[in-house]
Amino acid sequence: MPPVTLVDVFTHAGAGGNPCPVVTDARDLDASVMRDVARRYGHESGFALPAEDAAHDLRLRFFVPNHEMEMCAHATIGVLWVLAREGRIPEASVRIATGSGSVTGFVSSRGADLWSVAITQPVGRVRPLTDEQSADVQAALGSGRDALAARPVHNAVTSRVKTLVPMRDAAALNALAPASDAVEAACARIGSTGLYPYAVLDGPARLFEARQFPRASGYPEDAATGIAAAALAFGLLQDGLIEPDDRPIRILQGRAMRRLSEIRVRLGFADGRPVGCLLEGDVALDRSSH
Repeated sequence: MPPVTLVDVFTHAGAGGNPCPVVTDARDLDASVMRDVARRYGHESGFALPAEDAAHDLRLRFFVPNHEMEMCAHATIGVLWVLAREGRIPEASVRIATGSGSVTGFVSSRGADLWSVAITQPVGRVRPLTDEQSADVQAALGSGRDALAARPVHNAVTSRVKTLVPMRDAAALNALAPASDAVEAACARIGSTGLYPYAVLDGPARLFEARQFPRASGYPEDAATGIAAAALAFGLLQDGLIEPDDRPIRILQGRAMRRLSEIRVRLGFADGRPVGCLLEGDVALDRSSH
């Protein structure tokens, strides 16, 4: 087994976050070894490799226990944080090749053993589901129609398609207990990689809460999902729940798992039109491994 650093990404008030095993030098590892790391830890894992072209500074691969992923936001942030901690990347922008395309990371020091890390995501595409598809999602979540808010269910994507499900409130959100096989079947039918139910906590403060039930990752729920949070930000914009500006959107996740996490998203605009976003969050060494 290669050397692994376990970090928590998207922590909230110094706790929670999504555990992420990081291998900062995976040049001698094949896919089977990388997947074994993810299976051993039971979490999405990030692996850093040398860049294969002059357009990038490094290449990242991502695995969950069941398969390889094209892109994982929290693992990207986790890898950059560990590389910065080891003094192996500059405090500047980093050009990263992933299976879903190029990503730019921004790393800056905030003092001893503290770094800020943000990564880019492309502009989101949002498509409302049909009534039949929405009913399928509702059934998979095991919730009654009165538990949902009066807004559309969307498929939204920056790097991977996520299904945004508006819940009436945080209590309805955190009462959900869907069966993994029902989630997987519904996601397959609607072309999604995970259900992302969410609730508005404080609209004017741009504070929201969400949960992620992945399609087929090898575990039933994620404590923090950057790709889904980015997709949600564009869904909120389309539904008029946020103003079209670059003030941070805060998305809490993982409360039902007792790993409350916080993801921050900033939308970018040019000539009044959205052009992408920045995903950012806090990182800490995982206490359980030290």
